[in-house]
Amino acid sequence: MVSRQQSRQPLIEVRGLVNRFGEHTVHDDLDLDLFPGEILGVVGGSGTGKTVLLRSIVGLLEPSAGTVRVLGRDLLAMSTRERSHTERRLGVMFQGGALFTSLNLQENIALPMIEHAGLSRANAEHLARVKLAMVGLPTQAALNYPSELSGGMVKRAALARALALDPEVLFLDEPTAGLDPIGASAFDSLLTTLRDALGFSVFLVTHDLDTLYATCDRVAVLSEGKVLVADSLDVVEQQSDSWIREYFHGPRGRAAAKAHRQTTREEQ
Repeated sequence: MVSRQQSRQPLIEVRGLVNRFGEHTVHDDLDLDLFPGEILGVVGGSGTGKTVLLRSIVGLLEPSAGTVRVLGRDLLAMSTRERSHTERRLGVMFQGGALFTSLNLQENIALPMIEHAGLSRANAEHLARVKLAMVGLPTQAALNYPSELSGGMVKRAALARALALDPEVLFLDEPTAGLDPIGASAFDSLLTTLRDALGFSVFLVTHDLDTLYATCDRVAVLSEGKVLVADSLDVVEQQSDSWIREYFHGPRGRAAAKAHRQTTREEQ
């Protein structure tokens, strides 16, 4: 985990965000920033709107009120063309991967390059194989279909597709859900390696405590429609909120913290 300076201009600025569905308010005057080069983990109890927040930021859901500035521009004030150009600078990995089942991996990853970057099919598929290698998949996997892959391979392929257009910000929605501990740990290591090598920022929705400790520079906790705290884990752990205490200081939280401290000592 790399320490980041938060004095720089945020890449993502959410101010006064409100999301309502009928009479149900999910977010109410929510503020949050994502800074260059950081991995920001977003956590919260069930129904706190973690995925709704992600969808609001990437333009898949128009909020009821508030502003979302993405890469210095007000997303909601952009024209359709401007928004499309901005969205190409964002990569999104959805829950479950959301790969096209009728396309093999090479075709899945080449598709956004063809549709949005105007590459020829041959060039796009060549680059798709490069992306697959980047996430640790073997060459022969390029011609496999999603149904032929293990859960861990699907996650890596979905990550490769999210990286297809070399995004500046990567959005991940529960990327380690459904993986065994070994597979989840391998994904965490891959994520930090790629972040350090490529320099993108990460907005990470997760409930996985091990992932938080292994990858995140800061953690934002959603509660009662707002961001309760957004800071380093050391600071977040010390908050008096009952959900934070139960989440970070329960048996699983203590085990994750202990494992992280042990790994840190071994690396020093």
